[in-house]
Amino acid sequence: MSLSKLIMDEIKTAMRAKDTVALEALRAIKSAMLLAQTESGAKIEMAEEEEIKLLQRLVKQRKDSAAIYTEQGRTDLAEPELAQVAVIEKFLPAQLTDAEVEIVVARIITDNNFSGMAAMGQVMAVASKELAGKADGKLISTIVKKLLN
Repeated sequence: MSLSKLIMDEIKTAMRAKDTVALEALRAIKSAMLLAQTESGAKIEMAEEEEIKLLQRLVKQRKDSAAIYTEQGRTDLAEPELAQVAVIEKFLPAQLTDAEVEIVVARIITDNNFSGMAAMGQVMAVASKELAGKADGKLISTIVKKLLN
């Protein structure tokens, strides 16, 4: 089942359950998907990689907002953002742990004989491609820096 059909089914379920947080998050996903489809020139379906990137962007936006709200002492605004993150993350592939990402990055570095911080861009390019959708870019960057030093 495509992501858009799955989202529509989840919207119906959330409406029946009167779950406003889930409904808001699901509608945000649907809206972002529609915007992406119209921007790309009337494609019928988005590719799976595009859907994953879109969902990751929505999660990142909400986490950033929640961090700002928490920083300002506004937990009343941060909590709904984090609740939406939980709803959106259900549609993402399982994320790798820090240790798993470190193993993959270490393998990439040794397989390609990369060394020193000068190779960071090359390592990031390979690692980002291999770990797309499975790990956050910020986490990958942190681990690459750690292993190249």
